[in-house]
Amino acid sequence: MSIFLLHYFLVDALHAETVKSAITENRAAVAEGILLKLPFTTIFEYLQILQLISVSLRDVGPSAVFFLAAAVSDFYVPWESMALHKIQSASGPLDIRLAQVPKMLSVLRNEWAPMAFHISFKLETDTDILLAKANMALKKYKMHMVIANELSTRKEEVIVVTEQEKVTVRRDCTRAGAEVESPLVELVVDRHSTYIKKFDA
Repeated sequence: MSIFLLHYFLVDALHAETVKSAITENRAAVAEGILLKLPFTTIFEYLQILQLISVSLRDVGPSAVFFLAAAVSDFYVPWESMALHKIQSASGPLDIRLAQVPKMLSVLRNEWAPMAFHISFKLETDTDILLAKANMALKKYKMHMVIANELSTRKEEVIVVTEQEKVTVRRDCTRAGAEVESPLVELVVDRHSTYIKKFDA
């Protein structure tokens, strides 16, 4: 097995060309201004950025798509509970009380960008739990689409759940280097186009 140093990444020779192509396409998209990367570290940053983007895109209505794939923590340390100074180890054991991260999908869907097309993700280890949570997200948060990933098969297939359908999207095993994302994006574009047409009628 050969290992190549590619743009400061160690890459197996088998995947070097695919990784090189992905890096090149990513850099080109950023340079052309069609991909904007907004890094965040804390839940506070994430929610502020999400709100700013959502409100800014409100005017484009159904043409906007929110592809909410960030793996946001379920728990966090509230701002008011954070220590102002370095925590001293001499004080003995440390107890930390975490709060649940507020569920902002319904706020995004109903207030910040109500006309946009909203997609969220679920990841579980059990298919039954996964589909139950995907259906719950459709009903509770009024998502237009939930992309359900089972941990053990997520690189091979995902299940796209909407109110009207449940579609299994698979990687094309006949093509070397094919990923599940390509047919998934095609499906998302198709369903979003259908969504936009409802407003054009």
